[in-house]
Amino acid sequence: MTIETGTRDVLAVVELLLTAEIFNRNEALDINDLHPRCREFFGAGSGGSTEVKRPLVVSEGAIKKTLGIPDAVCQAVRQNPFVGYDEFGQRLSLPSLDAAAGWFLKKGGAPRVGENPVLAYFFEGKDGITVRYRDIRAKNPRFEDTKEYMEAKVSRLIAGSEEMREARDLLIISAPDEVESTLEKLVCTPRQEEIIRKIAVALEHRDFLKEHGIYEFGRLLFVGPPGTGKTSLALAMSRELHMPVLEVRLAMVTSQYLGETSKNIDRIFDLAKKLSPCILFIDEFDFVAKTRVSDDHGAMKRAVNMLLKNIDQISFVKNGVLLIGATNHPRILDEAAWRRFDEVVEFPLPDQAMRQAIIEKVAATLDCDCDFADLAARTEGFSGSDIRMMMKEAVLSALMEDRRHLGPADIEQGLLRVEERNVIRGTGY
Repeated sequence: MTIETGTRDVLAVVELLLTAEIFNRNEALDINDLHPRCREFFGAGSGGSTEVKRPLVVSEGAIKKTLGIPDAVCQAVRQNPFVGYDEFGQRLSLPSLDAAAGWFLKKGGAPRVGENPVLAYFFEGKDGITVRYRDIRAKNPRFEDTKEYMEAKVSRLIAGSEEMREARDLLIISAPDEVESTLEKLVCTPRQEEIIRKIAVALEHRDFLKEHGIYEFGRLLFVGPPGTGKTSLALAMSRELHMPVLEVRLAMVTSQYLGETSKNIDRIFDLAKKLSPCILFIDEFDFVAKTRVSDDHGAMKRAVNMLLKNIDQISFVKNGVLLIGATNHPRILDEAAWRRFDEVVEFPLPDQAMRQAIIEKVAATLDCDCDFADLAARTEGFSGSDIRMMMKEAVLSALMEDRRHLGPADIEQGLLRVEERNVIRGTGY
């Protein structure tokens, strides 16, 4: 073990000791003040509970098991005069918090203070430290955004309820932390950016809107060709707004027993309300219009009417459910469907400036030798999905020749693959 590694490991242990001591002394601190690595070490959030049982304890056994830190490090920590040691329980503590805090900073612990809200809470305002607790806490990953929390919440809701279990089976539920799509990866139009800001403001001021009876908000219809980012933005909003997303495809909801379809729709909306605040994302919304126009089956028509009725009754302000419908075929949506939505957000094919921005984002981490402006000009009519596919094919072209550098020939190969795909898509058999 090198001196550098030893110092880093000792700092990691002292950080845990400081976190435990400060957290135990301050009842105002909660699970979202604990950095994820500290949550894991102390077992906070096990079973999906947001309650943290005090006192937090640091034992040598947990240090070795959870952090994989050797016994020599534990001995080095115990030798510090500010560290207490309970031989019977093999527990470490900090009888002298101020001395431990001073040592921690002196040994290079300041970066850890800048990412640990508990430490920021203690160190804010102290000499030589420029840190704001509120800023550090705001950046700390929320426990309520985790898969563990979401699964526990869903399990509690469906326990003992056959109806809620059936609704759960019709949905894909993702916690914000599970969603890979982020706003940083997307290139949005000004209108799309505006709607995200609106939703964020409404979420922050829901009580004010409720107090003044402003309920007609939060039912969005995303409209645009395939591959223009409708689903990606809905998922990215989950991460941005810290709300789980419940995905439903209407075709999946139609039961083989058509009489159950109306009940299924009711159950989905009920479950969404119980999981609020959340996003209920209904893809292929044009299924509603197709059914209203072409399906003569009375049960299906009743189901569609039940869907429209539920949309009428859902409210982001009242229920905390942000409803997003998405369609590639806006022309076949009738007036009854259109008027259910408060906002219609267009997802056009990207113009040249947007195409260049998408290419640059995709290529940001790649060793790529290409003229982005020229490539943007040559990809007119490409969707964002087409552009990403083009770059993926270019990467694979290079890897097939055991290269990590993308050259013009690889880009040409990517362009060719997308153009071939689009030709096949437009072929009528």
